[in-house]
Amino acid sequence: MSAAASPDPLHQLYASHHGWLHGWLRRKLGCPEHAADVAQDTFLRLIGSRDALLALCEPRAWLTTTANRLIIDRARRHAVEQAWLNELAALADPLAGFASPEEQLLAAEALAQIAAALEAVPAKAGEAFLLHYLDGLTHAEIGERLGVGPRMVRKYLVQCLVACAPAEPT
Repeated sequence: MSAAASPDPLHQLYASHHGWLHGWLRRKLGCPEHAADVAQDTFLRLIGSRDALLALCEPRAWLTTTANRLIIDRARRHAVEQAWLNELAALADPLAGFASPEEQLLAAEALAQIAAALEAVPAKAGEAFLLHYLDGLTHAEIGERLGVGPRMVRKYLVQCLVACAPAEPT
């Protein structure tokens, strides 16, 4: 007997139900590409169990059940993949909270500029700057330590800030 006289039951099932299954999956998933993938996987699953093909009484019920299971499998696999990607991203993130090498270099250059600027001002002005910005002392507390009034401390701080400011291009 020829193949045309006795068509393959899988071919008949595919021809009869693929368009319907793809449309149903497209509505369910909202994405034609994912729908096509799941439809293909559904028929591949059917090919893998040819014995089930011969016993099919309700092909659409079998196809929808199989497709739903494949959708669940894909969702689980996606969740595992996403968790893995999140873990990789966390490992790839250079120690959160620590400066990158570029940021460390910029900070070192800024500190060198500040140090050079503080060397150019009187010693009491530099000390007032460090006491205020590093130790967090108030103007009155700095004045007591240096033996000057709070107004002079403000002048020292202004002097240091001016010295630290970048030079304007001419």
